[in-house]
Amino acid sequence: MTRRTEWPGSAADPGADPGPEFAAGHLTGSDDGSDLSHEPAGRSGRGRGAGSGSGFGEGAGRRSRSRSRDSGSSSSSRAGKEEPRDPVEQARNICLRLLTGTPRTRKQLADALRKREIPDEAAEEVLSRFEDVGLIDDAAFAGAWVESRHHGRGLARRALVRELRTKGVDAAVIDEAVGQLDSEQEEETARELVARKLRSTRGLDRDKRLRRLAGMLARKGYGEGMALRVVRRALEEEGEDTEGLDEPF
Repeated sequence: MTRRTEWPGSAADPGADPGPEFAAGHLTGSDDGSDLSHEPAGRSGRGRGAGSGSGFGEGAGRRSRSRSRDSGSSSSSRAGKEEPRDPVEQARNICLRLLTGTPRTRKQLADALRKREIPDEAAEEVLSRFEDVGLIDDAAFAGAWVESRHHGRGLARRALVRELRTKGVDAAVIDEAVGQLDSEQEEETARELVARKLRSTRGLDRDKRLRRLAGMLARKGYGEGMALRVVRRALEEEGEDTEGLDEPF
């Protein structure tokens, strides 16, 4: 039976405090939203003798030890009465912190909850609820990823598919996202990449230039045929002899 859970402080609640943004470093910090910072313990000093005039005599020491015992006893009593946190509420807080300023896929959040040992039932309830209200949207994530990585890094469809798979995006969603790039757009981006790199290869022999430029495109996911065609055209425009460059590199 699925447990019905109230959602105080949801995305529509302006009072929700999702916590600090978690950086990637690549995910720097803890991806599961855990806070590993601790306040360093204070360094205890030595008490002086009664005759030093400092006010830290034997009587003061007894009163200090008495207060410490009373305080420790009170803290232990409160800790013993503290109820364990509701796993659903804990999962909700983790997800909100991880989503602050950085969209994430359902799988990324599920992995983070698993690392924090959140029960599967509680994790599923929270993740499904977040999908219902639009806080998790793998299709929107994939579309934005393709747009950003293609125009920002010049990645081709093959590389984009590989990256989205590692983030747990469904294959059908990936196909739809990379479908926004056609072959003509890919080739245009490949030409721009080669044009920016071409100048740094001047002075090298032709075959070395070919390998360097085509290798750069291959690392970004461009196929061999397109890479060779784009590099050959760029070399021809510089007056380079391209005879024999039809062979695979």
